[in-house]
Amino acid sequence: MIRLVSVTEDNWLDIAALAVQEHQRNFVAPAVGILARGYVYRDCNARVYAFENDGVIVGAALVREFTDEPLGYDLQQFMIGRQYQHRGYGSEALRLILEELRNENHYDHVELCVKKADTEAIRLYEKHGFVDSGYVDESLPDSLNMICFLSGRKDG
Repeated sequence: MIRLVSVTEDNWLDIAALAVQEHQRNFVAPAVGILARGYVYRDCNARVYAFENDGVIVGAALVREFTDEPLGYDLQQFMIGRQYQHRGYGSEALRLILEELRNENHYDHVELCVKKADTEAIRLYEKHGFVDSGYVDESLPDSLNMICFLSGRKDG
């Protein structure tokens, strides 16, 4: 099914060509923005994950490390291309990312910020153990900050 692959000279154009549904465009940056953030955040050990199914790139995401306290992982710009949605690819890709981060064992949690209106994404994140972190970013009042403890604990 789904596997995580690195961005390469051979697949970056396929990643850049991914697009979400029209109503999702306010929730996630264009795919080329994910690739650019991977470069911009390189000092934060950023990595872009591409999601591949039977040799076809179906999605992408960025994970970087927080350089400020509390140290942890930051999941950004998780997306599945519009023609590949509602097939379970997002759920499987998120499971694989979390598994890889658990195995890496550098930090005990992953955080993310999601628009409150993106109820599909919120349900996906909750299914994989993310909960409201309680943190409110006053510059993003329409967003929810979520956290997933990689050990499974809920108390931080």
